[in-house]
Amino acid sequence: MARGLILSSAPTLTATCFFASFSKTPPKSSNIFKLLHHHSHLLPLPCCFRVSSSPSQCPIDMSKYTEAFSRRMAMAGLKPHHRIALGVSGGPDSMALCVLTAGWKTAGANAVSSENGGFIDGLLAIIVDHGLRAESKEEAHIVSHRVSDMGIRCESVRCDWPNGKPKQGQLQEAAREMRYQMFQEVCAKHHIGVLLIAHHADDQAELFILRLSRNSGVLGLAGMSFTSQIFPTHTHSCRTVPANQSILLVRPLLEFSKEDMYKICQGGREDWVEDPTNQSTLYARNRIRMELNNLSSYAFRSELQRMISACRKTRTYVDQICYSLIRDTVVIMDNGYAVIDLQILCSLKIKDIYLMKFLSLILQYISQRQRQVRGSALKLLMDYIRTFPCKNSITAAGCYLCPDPGSRGSRVLVCCSVDCALPLKMEFLESRPYGQEYCVADELGKIIDDGKSYANDLVQDASDVHFLDVNPELVLTEAKRLNIISESTYNSILVLQKQETSRFRSKFDAVSDSSSKSGVEIVTSSGNSLWPGQFCYFMDRFILTWKLKSKMDADERSDLVDYDMDLSGFCCTSCIVGHDEVPEARHMIESDWLYLAELSKCSLPQNFPQRSISVNGIRSIMEKATPCLHYARESAKKALLLLKSIPVAARRSLPVLINQQGHLLSIPSVNFRHCPYLTVHVEFKPKIPLGGGHSSFI
Repeated sequence: MARGLILSSAPTLTATCFFASFSKTPPKSSNIFKLLHHHSHLLPLPCCFRVSSSPSQCPIDMSKYTEAFSRRMAMAGLKPHHRIALGVSGGPDSMALCVLTAGWKTAGANAVSSENGGFIDGLLAIIVDHGLRAESKEEAHIVSHRVSDMGIRCESVRCDWPNGKPKQGQLQEAAREMRYQMFQEVCAKHHIGVLLIAHHADDQAELFILRLSRNSGVLGLAGMSFTSQIFPTHTHSCRTVPANQSILLVRPLLEFSKEDMYKICQGGREDWVEDPTNQSTLYARNRIRMELNNLSSYAFRSELQRMISACRKTRTYVDQICYSLIRDTVVIMDNGYAVIDLQILCSLKIKDIYLMKFLSLILQYISQRQRQVRGSALKLLMDYIRTFPCKNSITAAGCYLCPDPGSRGSRVLVCCSVDCALPLKMEFLESRPYGQEYCVADELGKIIDDGKSYANDLVQDASDVHFLDVNPELVLTEAKRLNIISESTYNSILVLQKQETSRFRSKFDAVSDSSSKSGVEIVTSSGNSLWPGQFCYFMDRFILTWKLKSKMDADERSDLVDYDMDLSGFCCTSCIVGHDEVPEARHMIESDWLYLAELSKCSLPQNFPQRSISVNGIRSIMEKATPCLHYARESAKKALLLLKSIPVAARRSLPVLINQQGHLLSIPSVNFRHCPYLTVHVEFKPKIPLGGGHSSFI
């Protein structure tokens, strides 16, 4: 058994009313921690402690929890027959989630049956062992047994830290990112498209204070979404990209408090574990949690949640406006860039809050970054986009913006920027046949549609939405003016904000001082070789693959009939790769355009004399003239015509194939190939859709 203190139905817990029956004033969860701290000299140093519920002394009415949970699951578009994963740590929050989900799956008219092994059909608990403490493996094993005893199949995964464990100041953020990566990998492995997480109302309150101290506006103060699509940093198969490789993240407990978590565990007669790092004041969330516990009056908590609810209504309304703006003013081109119609956009005179969100969504789509643009970059972009007509260019958040050629500044191009020190992102994929993963994508699409239809019935009127014209620094003041919060709650939140802001600034200054002393690390690209038949996900937007054919197609032979050649038995590989070489992928550069221009003008006699050609200082791939060179010339002429329709800025992010000497082999987006025996396929399939995917803040 793992080291730790076991607390069962002892009189101490009864005396502190830790599991008191429902009351208007929730008990402070910190009481038990104070009790442990007071007697710490009598105890071994625990890695965690486990608490056992005492149902016989404190009976809990579970009906209101199960009814609220079922309602939230329906709002998300979920039904008991859907395949669902649970993120489980073993704490009271995730154990309460297990209790409610297992009951929801197995009760009612739509209940599912159990599998042969006694596990609930279509339910999987994922336990992530971060491997940051010596005892974590044993703890994960214990939690797995407890959850399995509830009839929930479990899978435990242990994190690997190839670059070493994260530093103390980055620990929570790094652990969170690693945890979600593990969740996604396990869900993909088991063909599951929905993941439930146990965040609750108290977590929202902590996040509100944290973001308030970081000067977040009303959209950030809306907190965590009820449902959202999350997209993997790694793609498992080229087949899943165009479908929907996302996972629907659902937080069905956002209506419940921390006190409710303990009561649900007690009502379900389930034990839980507590992570001791949750009590460390090194972390901002823990400090805020402790301060909020000291302000745990019913009035304060109720008003704080009302404040968060008002921000969420505003967020939902802004999202709806932005999606309409995107439909009316943005065109996405097949080669991976966007065109914004400034003439329409600027004539609408839209509010700053809409424009900021609008730009954030577009730049996230073009850059294919997991997180949306925030901060000073957005302010710079807003000034740029409000200038009509547009005359200049700008680079921000991985994107390059410039006037659309021929539009006289009435339209703006948004292209992926390749002028940075980061390596080209290439991910090599498996080629799986169409199968069960597509069924998962179809099911997920139906769930999202059902969730959207529910949310559409709750569309707010503008008169019910607050903070649209409010400076981010004055959101609290406006909430007080509207009587959303009282003077007392306003002052309490203000104190919490100032305390955490001062801590954040001093920490930020210390980090800035230490980072300024270190040099800038520039990463160079490597490992871009692409083997025949292998699929490559290029810069999170293009699926790329190639192969050599044994003979030419009819249309390719027709390009060479004027040369009266005998092509029977001819098969060229020397202009593609040598025996030990494979092509490499990179983005298009200016010399590629110049190469095509010179190649298209190259004059070759029909009898193919021995010759070598030089194009802008780069020797040709072919030292000996062959039918391939004639084909390349014709292919270059056609490619140039297509390239002229693509703005110069947008060409830079197009993928090309080169040989290991750096000579151009193919620009597949414009169908240029240096050899008729080379087949290259490219398809624009961005991982993150325009708008960032489905999310709901209801």
